[in-house]
Amino acid sequence: MATEPASRSEAMSTRGMSTTLDDPPPGTRPARPDPGRRRRAKPGTWRHALRRDWQLYSLVILPLLFFLIFRYAPMLGNVIAFRRFEPGGSIFGESWVGLRYVEMFLSDPTFWTVFSNTLILGGLTLLFCFPLPIVLALLLNEVRSRRMKRFLQSVSYLPHFLSMVIVAALVMQMLAIDGPINQIVKAFGGEATPFIQKAEWFRTIFVSSEVWQTVGWGTILYLAALTTIDEQLYEAARMDGAGRWRQIWHVTLPGIRPTAVTLLILNLGTFMATGFEKVLLLYNPLTYPTADVITTYLYRMGVESSSMSYAAAIGLFEALVGVVLIVSANFISRRTVGTGLW
Repeated sequence: MATEPASRSEAMSTRGMSTTLDDPPPGTRPARPDPGRRRRAKPGTWRHALRRDWQLYSLVILPLLFFLIFRYAPMLGNVIAFRRFEPGGSIFGESWVGLRYVEMFLSDPTFWTVFSNTLILGGLTLLFCFPLPIVLALLLNEVRSRRMKRFLQSVSYLPHFLSMVIVAALVMQMLAIDGPINQIVKAFGGEATPFIQKAEWFRTIFVSSEVWQTVGWGTILYLAALTTIDEQLYEAARMDGAGRWRQIWHVTLPGIRPTAVTLLILNLGTFMATGFEKVLLLYNPLTYPTADVITTYLYRMGVESSSMSYAAAIGLFEALVGVVLIVSANFISRRTVGTGLW
């Protein structure tokens, strides 16, 4: 019993010693953290992610600079659509003219002709060049031989890597008066036709060459999307008695639907800028009634005729139509399909 008070007194004495040792001496301030010492970013914040993966984020610098210099900075030049621009003067125009150039192209019959041509060519291109890569990807997905599949993919990808000038030259040589197409027509008793100089043939030529050049390359994303579909879904469909067509309709197409919707929205965003290079290389004054589109009309007005402000007003109108199309397509896709760009 006498040992308990002794032990209690020893414990209290050690507590008192520890508190006196931990407490700062009287008249002194507690030590503050060094202000020069860098604070560590909390996990989950953007600073922590930037510090952890700074090597990966540094790879984004050049693409950001590219878009900033060549995509966003030129947007400042749209102001000349509302100002009179004179060569040799200010790049932002000399005097304010308001909506004068907008009223000019809205009252110009030539503008509405090229506008309708743009809608028709864009619609035909979208009608054929959007679903055909899906069909080709589904057909390639059914090929069981790897060598044959790789060979077909290589053959279909090749036209994409040809220069637009080479493609246009090939088309013009094939459709020349003494070209292979007219030679076949003559062999069957027909007469040679100057297809390139016929306005009624231009849309067929343009869309056909666009299909030949772009359909194979467009299958890449769809083939990648097909690899992400779970094989168990196909097994379950087969157990339910579904054939190949039923499997494609109920398993494959829903599996690639998000990819198809995304590409459709992106294609609508460039709907108004359909094939500028190819149209410029293939058309001529005889085919203007069906071949002249907004981009080529802008080129003639802005570069050849030096009407920069007038061309800028039309270009701004074209960009606004593209924005409306892509926003509307994304909104409809969100409401109906449930997927979109944002």
